[in-house]
Order: sequence, then structure tokens, then C-alpha cells
Amino acid sequence: MPLQISEETRQLAARAEEALKEQFARVDTIAQINAEKVLDAFQTHRVSESYFAGTTGYGYDDLGRDKLDEIYAHIFHTEDALVRLQFVNGTHAITCALFGALKPGDILLYAVGAPYDTIQSAIGIVGDAPGSLKSYGIGYRQVELTADEKPDLAGISQAVRDPKVKVVMIQRSRGYATRASLSVAEIGAICDAVHSVRQDVSILVDNCYGEFVETTEPTQAGADLVVGSLIKNPGGGLAPTGGYIAGRHDLVEGAAMRLTVPGIGKECGSTLGNNRSFYQGLFLAPHTTAQAVKTALFAAKMMELLGYQTDPASTQVHHDIIQMIHFGAPDPLKKFCKGIQMGAPVDSYVTPEPWDMPGYDTPVIMAAGSFIQGASIELSADGPMREPYTAYLQGGLTYESGKLGILLAVEALRS
Repeated sequence: MPLQISEETRQLAARAEEALKEQFARVDTIAQINAEKVLDAFQTHRVSESYFAGTTGYGYDDLGRDKLDEIYAHIFHTEDALVRLQFVNGTHAITCALFGALKPGDILLYAVGAPYDTIQSAIGIVGDAPGSLKSYGIGYRQVELTADEKPDLAGISQAVRDPKVKVVMIQRSRGYATRASLSVAEIGAICDAVHSVRQDVSILVDNCYGEFVETTEPTQAGADLVVGSLIKNPGGGLAPTGGYIAGRHDLVEGAAMRLTVPGIGKECGSTLGNNRSFYQGLFLAPHTTAQAVKTALFAAKMMELLGYQTDPASTQVHHDIIQMIHFGAPDPLKKFCKGIQMGAPVDSYVTPEPWDMPGYDTPVIMAAGSFIQGASIELSADGPMREPYTAYLQGGLTYESGKLGILLAVEALRS
């Protein structure tokens, strides 16, 4: 039985695709450049079949694991990298990086307003979770965005004059905020603003959702460290879990000591037969990321044709894979997420409902039927049940499947 998509919706899709030809061509060009970059890294580091073998126990002498660190460092133009399945999510990787770069009495400065919800608990801004940065005597400040929701470069420059500020954190993606995601150029401007005042401040970037969306990465624009999740862009839809950290050697080493234990760091950590998925996922990542960006563009155009406000608009350039769609009321947000779930290859029969997720201060509705649980590079949509009732759409392993998910979401909205 074919999918229940009306002829009217299919015609609307044809209009959307016709309008997106130039945007799609631009995305394909970026994917080609990034694919060449990844292939060069694989060939330069002489990847061989032997690197795909897994290890158990302590994981000593895991050649594939150690070589993958080198490949990530090559791609991100950094001194060192740490790619491990032991990172349970992006928040875990970011927190390890922060603990590795800060000590009691230091201050962490967030440069673009409040961080993503789950990071707030790790820092200690909200709640009283044991083991937060706050519980270790690490201070926190943030610089708010300007009135037009842009980074406040003057405010950042002034804030880092405090000698206790040792780390500036930049969140590239928007999280559940309404600000625009940051381009690599904008991140570079923040780095310049910080380093024009102090060279001894470390700049860390939460790079989640942003890898391979542009042809350069934040570490090529002045950032000292980037952090991300392998079940987002760089895992290419194949990595079953994990995260990465890439940047200055001392910062990577400090994060490794927090992930495992001081004195062990990167030396331990078995891969349990997952190296092949990590390598192959990274190889596919430029293409898979492009598929997700195309899906986001298509969703934006379809929603615009239906009269909804989107951000970024379908005519704008994406700097991450996230697409915001503002519904203005709870009912259409629920219907849209229901439609996205109907377009999933896994659990398509399930109806998503808002619930109190750990780390969030309001019920969240999440639609995702993914091969890897919680993989944001696979098509999903979620949003907090609060005004302006915005859906945050991301992912799409293939544009074709992502498109079908959007068409089913349109049908659900019209029901």
C-alpha cells in the first residue's frame, strides 16, 4: 500500500523543489569539497583493513582507535583529537572538555547567551546535580546577545578582561533558543574579539549539528577546541554511539583524563568492534550531512508555502542542520511531529506525546524513528511545549526519505 500522500501535497513539493535548485546546488558543492577533505585524510594516514579490528578490556594498542584520532585532527586542522564510543552524548563530551580546561576558582564564560538545556545542569546553572562545575567551585558568566540577536563582541571583549575567566564557550547551534546558528566566520569574529584582549583564554566550541555544513570548521577560525557527537553529523548515520574532541593537545589531553582517569587518559578504552562503523560513518559524513541540509531546506520551503514562519528561511544559508518551524500553538506542533514519526523507518506506528525529559524544564515532544537511538542525523523533530511552539527539525539520512517525512507531516497538519 503506497504512502498516504495527496496529489495536492505532491504538487506543492514539486513547487518547493523547483524553487530550491540553486540552494541544492550550493549544498552539493560543499559536500564535494568536504568529501575530498575526508578522502585526503584517509589516504594521508594510510587507512587499512587492519584498523577495523576491535579491542576488548583495557583497549591497549588499539591501532584503529588511535589512527582515527589522527584523522579527526587532520580534518579539523588541530594538534590532537579524542574520538571515543565511551562518550554517551554530546553533553558528556562537552563536560569532559570543560572539566579538562578548568579548575576550582576559574570562570567559564558563555559567549552567546545561555547554553543548551542539558549543559545547564552540567554547569550548575539550574538544579543541584552532584558533580556539576559549580559544585567544584568553578564560576559561570554569560554574555547576552545584542538586541538583534547577534554576538556582542564588545561585551565579550570586556568580560574576558577578568583574569579568572579561563574558558570562553561558544555554542554554534541554536539549541532551543530562537537566535540564528553561528557561521564559522561569526565564530572567528568572536575568537578575534577574545584573543585581541587575552591570548591565554581557551576558546571551546560546541560544534554539534555543524560539522561539514560549511567547508571549514571553527578550529580553522581561531577556536582552540571543538566538541561534538558521533550520532550527529560526523558519524554519518553509522556510528552507534560516541563523541569527539579535537583541538590543542593540552586541552584534548585534559578532556581525556576526565573521560577516563588521570594518568590513563587516551591509552585505554576498547572499541568492541565498532571501528569500522566509525571510519565508514566519517567517510559518508559529508554526503549524509548534505542530505540533512537539503531536507531542512525542503521543509522550510514547504512550510513557507503553507504560511508558517521558518528560521532559517528557505532562501538563507544554513550553518547547521537544524530547521526551526514556528507553529504558534501546541496543536499544529503535535500534528507536525506526529507526521514526522509516520515518516520514520522505525516505530512509524507510534504517536509522540510531550513528556518531562531529564534535563529540561518543560515537557518536550520528540518524533524520531531512527536506527540509532537518538541519532539527530536521522530525521527527527522535537520541541518544548512552550511559546512560540517551535519544532526543531533535523536530520535525514537520505534526501528522498527526508522528503517523504516532510510530506507526511504536511498531510498530518492538514488533517
